[in-house]
Amino acid sequence: MRRASASQAKWNDGARGARLAAKRAAWSRSLQDFDYVAPQTVEGAVAAMAADGARLLAGGTDLVPQLREGRRRAARIVDVKRIPELAGIRVMPDGGAAIGAAATASAVARHALIAASFPAIASSARLIGSVQIQNRASLGGNICNAAPSADAVPALICHEARALLAGPRGRRELAVEALFTGPGRTCLEPGEILLSLSLPPPPPRSAAAYVRFTPRREMDIAIAGAAAWLHLDQQGTVAGARIALASVAPTPIRAPAAERCLTGERPTPALLAEAGRRAAADARPISDTRGSADYRRELVAVLTARALAQCCRQLAVGGFA
Repeated sequence: MRRASASQAKWNDGARGARLAAKRAAWSRSLQDFDYVAPQTVEGAVAAMAADGARLLAGGTDLVPQLREGRRRAARIVDVKRIPELAGIRVMPDGGAAIGAAATASAVARHALIAASFPAIASSARLIGSVQIQNRASLGGNICNAAPSADAVPALICHEARALLAGPRGRRELAVEALFTGPGRTCLEPGEILLSLSLPPPPPRSAAAYVRFTPRREMDIAIAGAAAWLHLDQQGTVAGARIALASVAPTPIRAPAAERCLTGERPTPALLAEAGRRAAADARPISDTRGSADYRRELVAVLTARALAQCCRQLAVGGFA
């Protein structure tokens, strides 16, 4: 192979630098002017969000590209990363947890209590983009984008997460699944922001898991995803079950028929397969370039059974080695 001369290598470096400079200049031109504020209190953030065209910034992994590409406009950016109530993860005295909306995906995935008591949430956080994205992306952003494919939401639903909101009319709390009204749409009122997600302590002999299917192993959007939570009584019978699905309806959804077929039964591979089939019947997928509706239903059946099997392995149920 012929080696490039020193002058050729220098020219290549210069050309590469020129291309990067041109790209940065294009990015700068594509960003419209906006005001930037960084309040340090919830009240300050709510007041700042009252302005027309205000957009909230936590991680920025979605907002900044949208602004650059002209898919979203902003007259004011409200950076909430400095607000203590939105940052970090708090362990509650009863064994529950409160996850700040600005907590990063990597912080959620690495947190000892989340990994031990809320494993579906920890595993879903590890699937949000690349490692670099996880170090920046906020859990609140993954929720408030309201994408049907959001990985964290089914896991939060299974762990009975409740969302704490603050707005001009005060604070309110609701189940996380009640946030979503359609693809990309939430019930947040004008000026309202997500503060945190509260998680009740899990009962003994309970387990949870989240699995998904993507065309690539990493950094891709789920064609379908399933989260499952199981609670067994002392006799090994299912005392409670929750199943939530991603990418197979306009919003993340529960699979009530699958949950009912599990309750009161002892887990077996056949029962889990039946729960998967019932979850597929609960799904309302569409056909698009990533997969047909029928394909997604088949995936739901398989993924639901896999998530339930992972729960059974965590609980050391026989037959699921």
